[in-house]
Amino acid sequence: MTGSTARDHGYLIGVDVGTGSARAGVFTFNGGLLAKETAAISVHREGGIFVEQSSDDIWRAVSECVKAAVAASGVDPNKVCGIGFDATCSLVVLGQNGQPLPVGDPAHQERNVIVWMDHRAVDQAERINATEHRVLDYVGGRISPEMETPKLLWLKENRPGVYKQAWQFLDLVDFLTWRATSDLARSICTVTCKWTYMGHERTWDRSYFEAAGLGDLAGDDFARIGERVVDVGSPLGNGLTAPAAAELGLREGTPVAAGLIDAHAGGIGSVGARDGGGAQANLAYVFGTSSCTMTTTRTPVFVPGVWGPYFSAMVPGTWLNEGGQSAAGVAIDQLLAFHPHVAASRKQAESSGQSLPDWLAQRSEQMLEGDRNAARLAQGIHVVPEFLGNRAPHADPHTRAVVAGLGMDRELENLVALYIAGICGIGYGLRQIIAAQTQAGAPTERIVISGGAGRSGLVRQLLADTTGVEIAAPSTEEPVLLGSAILGAVAASVYPDIPTAMKTMSAFSGFYQPQGGKVAALHQARFTVFEQLQTVARQASRI
Repeated sequence: MTGSTARDHGYLIGVDVGTGSARAGVFTFNGGLLAKETAAISVHREGGIFVEQSSDDIWRAVSECVKAAVAASGVDPNKVCGIGFDATCSLVVLGQNGQPLPVGDPAHQERNVIVWMDHRAVDQAERINATEHRVLDYVGGRISPEMETPKLLWLKENRPGVYKQAWQFLDLVDFLTWRATSDLARSICTVTCKWTYMGHERTWDRSYFEAAGLGDLAGDDFARIGERVVDVGSPLGNGLTAPAAAELGLREGTPVAAGLIDAHAGGIGSVGARDGGGAQANLAYVFGTSSCTMTTTRTPVFVPGVWGPYFSAMVPGTWLNEGGQSAAGVAIDQLLAFHPHVAASRKQAESSGQSLPDWLAQRSEQMLEGDRNAARLAQGIHVVPEFLGNRAPHADPHTRAVVAGLGMDRELENLVALYIAGICGIGYGLRQIIAAQTQAGAPTERIVISGGAGRSGLVRQLLADTTGVEIAAPSTEEPVLLGSAILGAVAASVYPDIPTAMKTMSAFSGFYQPQGGKVAALHQARFTVFEQLQTVARQASRI
C-alpha cells in the first residue's frame, strides 16, 4: 500500500533495540504514537570490558514487542504499511545459514553479539590508529574500540576459528533487516559510522583493511561485511518474508526500511521538526545509557576527537558529526551506587514506581522550592563522569571518572548533591563537544534532547545552563521510535523522502533557555574545575 491510499488508511511501526530491551511503537502518519511495548534482552558482562548478547534473543524480544504494541494499539496488522528498525551499533557474527557463532566463551555459541560498549579491542584500536590511515580522518582522527574494525581484528587474533568460519559480520540493525527480509544490504548509516565505509565515495578503502590487518575482508567485494550499501529508508527485499511476518504478527510483504543506529534514529525523530529551522540548525542530543550528539552540515567539517564527518549517515545528502560519551545515564547509575544512602533511596523510588534518577530529580525540585539554580544543590561536589573513558572530544578510552568534594555525609541531601553534580558533569562534557565543533566550523544554535535520561525538566534546564545553549524538547515522548517509523514511511512511499517525513511527523513542545547572571557565573566556575579534574584524571590513568 503506497501513496495517498496508504496515507489515508495505514499505520507505521518503529522498532528500537537498545542495550537492555527492544521497544516497538505504532504510529499514525502525522507522528502520533498509538501504543508502545517493551521486551527485555539479556546482557552478559565479564571482567568489566566484555559485554555480549544473543541475536536470537534480540529477535525474540523484537517479535514480542511488535506483536504486543500492535495488539495494544487495536490496529489491524494488515493496515501496517511500513516498518523501520534502529539498534545499538553492536557487532553480530553469523556462520553459514545464519547460525550464531560465539564471540567469547566457545561454550556459549548463542552469545554471538559484541555489544557496542564492549572495550575488549582497545589494543587493536590503538594499533589501527598508529597506521594514521586517511580513513581515520573521517572518525575524528582516532578510531574507537566501540567501532567494528577493531572488534573484527580482536576476533581474528583471539578467536581465529570463529573469524574464519564466519559467513557474515553485521551491525545489529543490518542483522534485524536481514532477519526481516533476507536482504543482506547494509545501511549507509552503520557502515559509514562504525565500519569505515567511505560514504561520500560510495566505496570501501581496500588499503585501510590491508593496513589494519584485515585485508582478507576485501575479498569477494567485501561480501562478508557489506557488498551492497543503500541509503537509510530504502525499501529492502520484497518486504517482510513469510517467516518474519509470522513472527512479528504482520502482513507478508510489509515494506521494511534500511535502518539506523539508535541515536541517529533519535536525530531523525527530533531535529527536523516543523518550524524548527531544520536539521542544520539543531544538534540532536540523545541522553540514554550513553549519550550521542549529532550535528548536520551541508559541507564536511573535520573536528578532532569527534566522529565523522559522515556522508548521508543520518539525513541523506548531508554530512554528520557524531560525539557523545560511552557512559551517560549508566554513568549516573554507577556514580550513585557508591553512596551510603543509595539503598534507602532506591527503595523509596521503587515504591513510588520511579527510577532512582527520576526520584532524585523530583526530590531536587522539592528542595529548590521554585529556585531554578539547581547547581547550588551540588554543595561543592564536582564530578567528571567518564567511567568508560572520553568518547569526545578527547577520544581517550583510558581515562576514568573523578569525584571531588566528598566528606563524611551519608544523608539524602548529600546523595542529591552527588546526583546534581553528576548531571552537571554530563553537561560540561557536552559543552566541550559543542566548543570543539564550533571552533572547527560547525556551530550549534539549539540542542534537541531525547532519550529516557533527559525527560526531566530539571535535567533539561541544567543542560541548558551547563552548556549555555537553548534546549528544545520534541513533542513526542518517543523520538527514537518515531525516527524508525519515519524510515518505514519512506520505504512504503507514504512520504517521498526523509526530510519531508521529518517535517510532517515531528514537532517541538517546549524550550529551556540558559540562565545568565549568577547562574552562568557559577557554571563557568564549575566548568573550570571540571576541566582541571579531567586533565588530572587523564594523567592519572596512565600511571
